[in-house]
Amino acid sequence: MKRVAVIGAGAAGLAALRHLVARPNSFTAVAFEQASVVGGTWVYTHKTEMDDNGLPIHSSMYKNLRTNLPKEVMAFPDHPFQKDWPSFVTHKQVREYLEDYTDHYRLRDHIKFNTHVKLVKPYVSKTAGVKWKVSFGSFLEPEQSVEVETFDAVIVCNGHFSVPLIPTIPGIETFKGYVIHSHSYKEPEEFKDQVVCCLGAGASGQDLSLDVATAAREVILSHNRTPLQSTFPKNARQAAGIKKIIGNRVYFENGEHCDVDSLIFCTGYHYTFPFLHPDCHLHIKDGRVTPLYKHIIHTRFPTLSFIGLCKMICPFPQFHFQALFVLAVLDSSLKMPSIHDMELDIERDYESKLRNGLPARKAHTLGTLQWEYNDQLAQMAGFVPLPTAVQNLYDMVHKTRVHDLVNYKNKNWEITSANTYRQL
Repeated sequence: MKRVAVIGAGAAGLAALRHLVARPNSFTAVAFEQASVVGGTWVYTHKTEMDDNGLPIHSSMYKNLRTNLPKEVMAFPDHPFQKDWPSFVTHKQVREYLEDYTDHYRLRDHIKFNTHVKLVKPYVSKTAGVKWKVSFGSFLEPEQSVEVETFDAVIVCNGHFSVPLIPTIPGIETFKGYVIHSHSYKEPEEFKDQVVCCLGAGASGQDLSLDVATAAREVILSHNRTPLQSTFPKNARQAAGIKKIIGNRVYFENGEHCDVDSLIFCTGYHYTFPFLHPDCHLHIKDGRVTPLYKHIIHTRFPTLSFIGLCKMICPFPQFHFQALFVLAVLDSSLKMPSIHDMELDIERDYESKLRNGLPARKAHTLGTLQWEYNDQLAQMAGFVPLPTAVQNLYDMVHKTRVHDLVNYKNKNWEITSANTYRQL
C-alpha cells in the first residue's frame, strides 16, 4: 500500500486523485488544495491581485470566457459533459463539470481544502528507499503550527497559468496608460472606447482581443507570427510585434506606430513550484522543466511526478492519461528505463523540437504531437487509447477556428462513433 500526496485539486489533480482512490488496495491518497473548492484555474473570481488568504490570484478566467475546444473532445474519457450544453461551454459550466466529476468519483473526502503546501522534501529511509515529507498549513487555523506528513509518492498538479510572464520592452516604463497581463483581465467594459493593444496571438490573445473589441474603440493584436487568416471585427486589426514604447506611442517591428490607451500582455506564464525543496533537483530554465521523462516522471526520483505541464493540448484527456501512466510507474506494472536512457529520451525529444524551429521555451509544447504522445503513454502503460474521433473533431475545429475566429464557437458537434463525428 503506497501513500500518495497530490498537490492541487484542479482538473489535473482531480484526475490523479480519481484513479488513485479507485484502487484502494494499492493506494491511499490525499490532495492538498489551497482554495475552498475544486477547479483550480477554472474558478472565476472578479479579484485581480490577492485572494482571501493573502495569496496571488490563481485563476486566469475572465467574465465572458468560453472554451476554445468543444466539450466533446475536452471531457475526461470516462466522464462526459452534460449533453444538452453547447459544445463551447463557459468557465462556469466547466467548473460545474469538475464539481460533478469530484462528486461522481467521491473525491471530496480525500481533499484537504484551504491548505497551503509549504515544502516538499525527499529523504532516504534506511528500510524503504526515498520517502517524501510534505509540510503544510491550514488557512482556517493559521495559529496552528505547520504539519508534516510522510508519503511514498508525490504528484504535482499545481497548474501553469498563475504566474504571468511579462516581456521586457524598451521604453515600457514611459507608458502612461493602463498595463495588465491577461491573467488579470476580467471584462471588456473597463476598456470602453479605448485603443487597446494586445501583445501575443496565442489562443488567449486571440480570444481575449475579440472580447475586448466588444467595448473598445479599437483593438490591435500585436504579434510576430505569420498573420492570422481569420476575419476580425471591424474595430480589430493585426500588427507586428512591439519594438519599443515612447510615452503612449507603440512602435511596431515593421516601422508602424500607434498611440494606445492600454496594453494587455497575452504572453504566457512561468512554470513555478515554490514548495519543492532544492533537494528535489528540479530545474527550470527558459521555460523548460527538467529532468522529466515523458514530461511527467522525475528521472532521479520516479516517485515524484508532474501532471499537466504540456502546452497546446486537449487538456483533460491528457491529464487522464498522464495519471494512469504515473500509477503504472508507482505500482511497477510499467518497467522504467534506466536513468541514462530516460535522460537520452528527454534530450532526443528536446533536440527534435529545436530542429523543427521551436525555441527552447516550447520544450513542453506538443500541438499536433499530442496524439502520438497520448498513444505512446497508453501503449507503454497498457491502457485504452483515445478514440480517433477525438483527434478528428479537434482537427476540424482547429481548421474552422483558423478561418473564422469570430463565429466558430457558435457551431455544435457530436461524436457519433469511435471514428466519426457530425455537426448538429
